[in-house]
Amino acid sequence: MRRERLAKIVATLGPASSTREQLLSLFHAGVDVFRLNLSHGTHEDHRARHAVIREIEAETGRPISILVDLQGPKIRVGQLAGGEAQIERGQPFRLDLEDRPGDSTRVRLPHPEVLEALTPGADLLIDDGRLRLKVERVGQGYADTTVLLGGRIKDRKGVNLPGILLPVSPLTEKDRRDLAFALDLGVDWIALSFVQRPEDVAEARRLVQGRAAILVKLEKPSAIDRLEELLDLADAAMVARGDLGVEMPPEDVPSIQKRIVATCRLKGKPVVVATQMLESMVMAPAPTRAEASDCATAVYDGADALMLSAETASGNYPIEAVSIMNRIIERVERDPLYRRILAAQRPEPEATAADAITYAAQQVAHTISAAAIVTYTTSGSTTFRAARERPEVPILCLTSKRETARRLALVWGVHCIETPDVRSFSEMVDKACRIALAEGFAKAGQRLVVTAGVPFGTPGSTNVLRIAWVDG
Repeated sequence: MRRERLAKIVATLGPASSTREQLLSLFHAGVDVFRLNLSHGTHEDHRARHAVIREIEAETGRPISILVDLQGPKIRVGQLAGGEAQIERGQPFRLDLEDRPGDSTRVRLPHPEVLEALTPGADLLIDDGRLRLKVERVGQGYADTTVLLGGRIKDRKGVNLPGILLPVSPLTEKDRRDLAFALDLGVDWIALSFVQRPEDVAEARRLVQGRAAILVKLEKPSAIDRLEELLDLADAAMVARGDLGVEMPPEDVPSIQKRIVATCRLKGKPVVVATQMLESMVMAPAPTRAEASDCATAVYDGADALMLSAETASGNYPIEAVSIMNRIIERVERDPLYRRILAAQRPEPEATAADAITYAAQQVAHTISAAAIVTYTTSGSTTFRAARERPEVPILCLTSKRETARRLALVWGVHCIETPDVRSFSEMVDKACRIALAEGFAKAGQRLVVTAGVPFGTPGSTNVLRIAWVDG
């Protein structure tokens, strides 16, 4: 099965997308990567969905990527007498460690490390920014604040602390159990939440030990401040616009999104744009025009993938949401302006043989009007480099490693085929032509640009470029 687009679609699974029939319909509608959100559902729920996805993969012959999203630490206030209380602008309000229900003057914040990190002048946001407090003074086990934006404060609502670097690991005990579960399942990507510093990614990498690729969710201002360092350690990134929009002014989010996408492309790391892409389709059968434009903008920017969250997890129209996203992407990619934007943003190649070959491949493909670029890869590095160039033609990836094929399902423009390693140049060219013809990427008489590393099967050794004619 070949997609008629280059950017990929990630769909979150949930109650609206749990049955085999639903998952198969989502795949046929255009899903390339399925997201299992471990903030919700049981391990058995996710195990069952994982098994069905692998069955669909085997039936269709197309590698499907599975991404597990770890919950991360959740900072929440405690309980309130009666479940809620009213707080007014200008009034004092205390956060403390006292284990008793809160009221209109105070509430428990059961995170001593958070209270210790607070300083006078810091802002706290409660319930996704619906309530805003300013810290006036901090004592042993409490913080006194002034209410800047009042309203109803309710039990267990989340707390955000923009601009404060918290001494908290992104991996709670729950996350560590969830991570072990996900790795035992054999998932392809691990999405890491609550990342603040490069050390957070290094900690996760030590635990994962190469058994899955790591995607860092960029959802905190402190992570944006160290963006390049985080990307050097991660395998991919996600623009988590919902949390970013809580912790920073909403007018800053669009430019931050563009910066992240551009930096990821420069470093050759896949990037997913997420949150509220087609939010109205949770309840409505069609998106707003603004949402369609939002999706299109992410594609024009060069994102590898767009992600649906509640639209497919709990919405009333999951299949329709994927279908319209598929159509939006296809429409953008037919626009001549799209090609001009991608070409203008093409990064300079690094001074390595692999980058020289990959950069040349897209130039040669353009010059000779090749039907596709074919990459032979073991680790995936050859194909990641090819995708970084955003060539005008599809990338047909041939690999002997199933896990590599699955991970690359997230990457822009890549269509993966699992196939045994080749042993000679002639076998390489012959196999590339046969598969390109069979998969509908080329017709008899067309040409392919083929890149590989010699000796064959050696990871990270891209050093060969061949032009091949496709025979009938």
